[in-house]
Amino acid sequence: MTGKLYGVGLGPGDPELVTVKAARLIEEADVVAFHSARHGRSVAKTIAEPYFRSQNDPNPQILEQLVYPVTTEDTDDYQGEIDQFYEEAAARLAAHLDAGRNVVVLAAGDPFFYGSYMHMHKRLKDRYEWEVVPGVTSVSGASAVLGTPLVERDEVLTILPGTLPPAELAARLKSTDSAAILKLGRTFGNVRQALEEAGRLDNAWYVERATTGRQKTSPLADVDPGTVPYFSLALLPSRSKPKPDKGEVTVVGLGPGSSDWLTPEARHELNEADDLVGYTTYLNRVPDRPGQTKHASHNQVESERAAFALDLARKGKRVAVISSGDPGVFAMATAVLEVAAETGDIPVKVIPGVTAANAVAARAGAPLGHDYAVVSLSDRLKPWDVIAERLTAAAKADLVIAIYNPASKARTHQVQEMRDLLLQHRTHETPVVVGRDVGGPEEEIRVGTLGGLDPSTIDMRCLLIIGSSQTVVTPQGVVFTPRRYPTS
Repeated sequence: MTGKLYGVGLGPGDPELVTVKAARLIEEADVVAFHSARHGRSVAKTIAEPYFRSQNDPNPQILEQLVYPVTTEDTDDYQGEIDQFYEEAAARLAAHLDAGRNVVVLAAGDPFFYGSYMHMHKRLKDRYEWEVVPGVTSVSGASAVLGTPLVERDEVLTILPGTLPPAELAARLKSTDSAAILKLGRTFGNVRQALEEAGRLDNAWYVERATTGRQKTSPLADVDPGTVPYFSLALLPSRSKPKPDKGEVTVVGLGPGSSDWLTPEARHELNEADDLVGYTTYLNRVPDRPGQTKHASHNQVESERAAFALDLARKGKRVAVISSGDPGVFAMATAVLEVAAETGDIPVKVIPGVTAANAVAARAGAPLGHDYAVVSLSDRLKPWDVIAERLTAAAKADLVIAIYNPASKARTHQVQEMRDLLLQHRTHETPVVVGRDVGGPEEEIRVGTLGGLDPSTIDMRCLLIIGSSQTVVTPQGVVFTPRRYPTS
């Protein structure tokens, strides 16, 4: 019967950070294997030694020292020679496993986090029973000794090897919230250069041999490159990303109603914003968050709202302008971009959202499955004769038509005029979907006909979808427009 292979994580250095399970397995193992350089010293062995069986034990453990034969400075074929070493080391462990001995391979930190154990695992896992015991990583250890969080809320932590080219390191450091850079030593000069190019040097920390008696910490900018060992790292902790001199404005689509339709990207932008700007009804859909300020306004002051958001950004604020549905469909994106174009000094991002048309269509089936037009009946910003011309053109082209802003307290004639105009080109039996408060608590979907459409039942919370000549309503009330169009 063959033995079992264990990859055992030991944590960053303090023997008291070895897990209870790791300590038990080390003591019980028939063979304890560890890697070392040619000088013979092994960090992993030093951490694990308190858990070895006594040398006087009647069943002494076998210690397998796996000595790296080369470093990158020794040879022009480092990868080839190191791969050969891993093959030979795996064969040595396999001999013990074949003899029925359980083998523990020690790994400083975590076995699968830049660890040597993984090279044994890949070569032996298909031949022997195995188990990996995770350990505290050097990154977690460094964060703990600095007493500062790595990441909070929706921040992104990036783990980078110092062996990357400085330009690539700098590019990655610019885009992330928090970062840890490992494998320093001879790479320290390049890492420092990358941090400086990324504008992150002032907030970077240096941690050497975290959690051990030889532990050192300091601002990275103060470190002498000639003193940096391999077992050290650079850390950019939570909230270390500098704020720009000027902020930015992001126009965020909430979707038509339900928070289930809020995209992860939109949620991230809402969480990251210092200030939220929007129409009161839409702004109330966003939960309050400590440290974030809401600026509510009336629905008919879009340009003023956009200008206000841009002024906040000029003061360094990260501003989210809120829209229902998709901000680019009869909503705030155009207003913000139009005002921003007058000066061009503030960047504006637009985050898409589920549109009301798509939400209503999905509830009804797939009435927008073929070509369709989107028309707003509001004549507040464009004259009614333009709306009538566009409705006529869409009707003549046999397009499905999604109707936004069909009616309000001040606009009561548009739905009837639209219906009468469309009936000049469509049959009375043309399917019509009326969606009201879709995604909200009073959601209602009605399927009827163009001839039977009652304008008095339509208000501002409704969206209408007028079918084409090909739109179908099944006996179950499902509405769809086939993707195939009949040939003449």
